[in-house]
Amino acid sequence: MGKMDNKVALVTGGAEGIGAAVSRMIVAEGGQVMLCDLQIDKARALAEELGENADAFELDVRDLDQWHTAVKAVQERFGKLTVLCNIAGISEPGNVVDVDLDSWRRTIDINLEGPFYGCRAAIPAMEASGEPSAIVNIGSMIAMRAAAFVAAYSASKAGLLGLTRSIALDCAERGVPIRANMVHPGAIRTPMYDRYKYSGADTPENIETNFAATHPMNRIGEPEEVAKAVVFLASDEASFTTGCDFTVDGGGSIRS
Repeated sequence: MGKMDNKVALVTGGAEGIGAAVSRMIVAEGGQVMLCDLQIDKARALAEELGENADAFELDVRDLDQWHTAVKAVQERFGKLTVLCNIAGISEPGNVVDVDLDSWRRTIDINLEGPFYGCRAAIPAMEASGEPSAIVNIGSMIAMRAAAFVAAYSASKAGLLGLTRSIALDCAERGVPIRANMVHPGAIRTPMYDRYKYSGADTPENIETNFAATHPMNRIGEPEEVAKAVVFLASDEASFTTGCDFTVDGGGSIRS
């Protein structure tokens, strides 16, 4: 038996990076997955590679109406929805004084309002399934230890931490069998990380060295390492775990 047998997941940011790694692992562990992303061609290609237990849907997480349509599409394709993985996100540099206001709004819209809309649309569908269900939101070690050079990202991930805990408490208090947890990655080798590595602010080698040094384990993480944590929290193996902070950050959030 696989960890995700009989589970049906909606994964945002499913076309690449952590979202793609999570989607692959869900299918490998016996589950079914709808890969949701604005990069729909990439998402469809991955879904085709994963076979009959995967499909793709074009979704802008900033649009609540699109969320409702996406959830309905999952129910129509796979019969139910029991897992939501809010993985889509962006990170753009800028401190409070200098951050471009459009960048600030875009980051909050995608990283915080997007998961809020997703949970708002998905929770009723999960309740309708009548099965134990799970929400896994992707945070960051920066949610727990803010960074000066990414004000919007710090604020969005800290806000998502509060939202996740609120959902966990609400579902538990109402007796609804939906758990909500958060995975906090450090720097992970994804397209988001590559945009920093090849930004031209320094040599790629120096940038990687500096990012690696923010983790006591002194390396960059891999998407599969985060995916293992996400799938564990989405599975029934974590049946008594809700409102937790699961760090996959090489010790970055506890560094001195």
